[in-house]
Amino acid sequence: MSTRSNAKRADALRSIDAIVQAAVDCLGRNPEASLSEIARAAGVGRVTLYAHFASRAEVVDAAMTLAIGKGNQALEAVDLAGDPRLALARLVEASWHLVDQARALLVAAQKELPPGRIRELHSGPAARVETLIARGRAEGVFRTDLPIPWLVNVLHSVMHSAADEIRSGNLAPDRAAAYITATVLAAFTPPGRPVPEPSTQT
Repeated sequence: MSTRSNAKRADALRSIDAIVQAAVDCLGRNPEASLSEIARAAGVGRVTLYAHFASRAEVVDAAMTLAIGKGNQALEAVDLAGDPRLALARLVEASWHLVDQARALLVAAQKELPPGRIRELHSGPAARVETLIARGRAEGVFRTDLPIPWLVNVLHSVMHSAADEIRSGNLAPDRAAAYITATVLAAFTPPGRPVPEPSTQT
């Protein structure tokens, strides 16, 4: 009985993993993707999907959790020590494409999940940026006249705008990180101070 139970549990976990990964992929391409499409991409039936997830919202929540978790793992390797402006440039270089990839998934989440849950899911990435901005403010290289959450939103908005420009053909993907960094540094620099060139900060 124990062996059969363990086998069933392992099968269930494989099904769940397949469904969640399929949701990330399908919703990442089309935020309106149906549960039938997700189940088909996962190689399971709708009955199996509903055996593990009671609603579309639960599927979307699991997909967001997985996508953000993977992104966080990648960003943990980014060196944020030293000059906060250089650290910001490294963070942008490593993360802007993650924001781009998750845009459609975020659209799905905004339709299915309450704002508080979305903020909770993003708390890890947001904390990383908030900590960097706070250090830059303490060292006098980032402005202090605007709230940190606002500056975080500025960074995310610029990243989303860059993704839109790439899709419209107005921005080459290999220039996105440089454009984002230059724009955000201009926004973060204290009023009256010269804006440093991203490649020549000291």
